[in-house]
Amino acid sequence: MSIRILVADDHSVVRKGIRMLLEDEADMQIVGEASDGDEAIDMVSGKQPDVLLLDITMPRMSGIDALKVISEQYPKVRTLMFSMHNNPEYILKAVQFGAAGYLLKDTNQEEILRAVRTVVLGELYYPPNASSVIIQHLILANNPQKKSSFQSGPRAPSVWNKITSREAQILTCLIDGMSSPEIAERFGISPNTVANQRASIMRKAGVKNTIDLIRQALEDKSR
Repeated sequence: MSIRILVADDHSVVRKGIRMLLEDEADMQIVGEASDGDEAIDMVSGKQPDVLLLDITMPRMSGIDALKVISEQYPKVRTLMFSMHNNPEYILKAVQFGAAGYLLKDTNQEEILRAVRTVVLGELYYPPNASSVIIQHLILANNPQKKSSFQSGPRAPSVWNKITSREAQILTCLIDGMSSPEIAERFGISPNTVANQRASIMRKAGVKNTIDLIRQALEDKSR
């Protein structure tokens, strides 16, 4: 079954370019194009895409505002934010409001295809440039009180002390923004094995999602 993709961007040239990049892929189908956030929300309802490529800066309703609505009303839709701005504020808001990934508009075809195929499997796709912003701003700059409490109050056991050496390797790869298929290829194991090990790490860390796992792991490492 083809991956159903909706493209939302206020520039028709950009929408046409994305269509040209994706429409020849045997496992992908462009089901519609939207020119602003309001139209994107309406088309998500009607077209029922698997993946939404959503521009951030659009008229009437921005991509970030549209993301808030879509994440709440259509949680099964995997949204990839698509922007010309490597802006920390945009990246952090994308994470906050439930985007599955973040791509810059100068991203090459291979990475766009990889991102779409990754997020449709339930994974996150934040490449290194976005991951570094999340680390620096979300964890350190935006949590000074929490960081201080770790330094002054009683310390819980670090997640790094609770996991096996292989799980530590998997966790390091997750922090670097790698997907399960990429981690599986690196270590010569199956994606299912990676998923099981990631679930084990999350259970030991006491968290429910990958973002919280990465946050905790980095905070523990910075002690």
